[in-house]
Amino acid sequence: MVAGLAFLATAIATLFAEATFVRWTRKRSPHLGAWTISLALFAVASGALAVGVSTGWDKGTFRVFFLAGAVLTVPWLALGTVALLLSPTTTRRVRTAVIFFSGLSVGVMLSAPMIAVSGTEIPIGSDVFGALPRVLAAIGSGVGAIVVIAGSIVSIFRFAQDRTNPHAGRMVGANVLITIGVVVLSSGGLLQGLVGHDEAFALTLTIGIAIIYAGFLIAEGRTRPEVGSTSELADESASWAD
Repeated sequence: MVAGLAFLATAIATLFAEATFVRWTRKRSPHLGAWTISLALFAVASGALAVGVSTGWDKGTFRVFFLAGAVLTVPWLALGTVALLLSPTTTRRVRTAVIFFSGLSVGVMLSAPMIAVSGTEIPIGSDVFGALPRVLAAIGSGVGAIVVIAGSIVSIFRFAQDRTNPHAGRMVGANVLITIGVVVLSSGGLLQGLVGHDEAFALTLTIGIAIIYAGFLIAEGRTRPEVGSTSELADESASWAD
């Protein structure tokens, strides 16, 4: 079951990354580029999870899983939110910080001592790594999740108060799904650490990314019936973490 859910999460994230990448090639919008990187990292982490729980964990597989999933995915997701809500100058500064954080994290994860892992049960980061990798994961996932959730809540209120936009209701629903999906994803590691059930972790992973993808599809559908809509409106309609 865990392996099947991990492969499913990988497939969903890959399709999602492809969708945002296609839109980025047309619009070159910074938020779409950041989301594509984030979703690609999520797919890599889910793929490493699928390999680990089906063929057995080793140090390399778990380093990839921890780095791509626990440390880097959410900061790049948050960068997309920043690009949507804040100025280009702020976005460039945050992007520089995220790139620096990513480089530092790669260096740390390649060199950090770790306890040998084996078997198909998902290891817990606190049992495998020392303090620094776990601090990086707490900063990346914790701060990033706060930014994404706060951005979604701001957008929900903004669209809810917009009486002139005929698509405001759709966008409110899409952003509600985004918020729920991020909360579900964030709860996966907590559940796995508290109750120790790999099935719970894999289930939250798959459900969370599926909910977020559903929010994206709902938002994207806003412009499909419209002909001649502006590029700004198309970009906004794709804002699953707006």
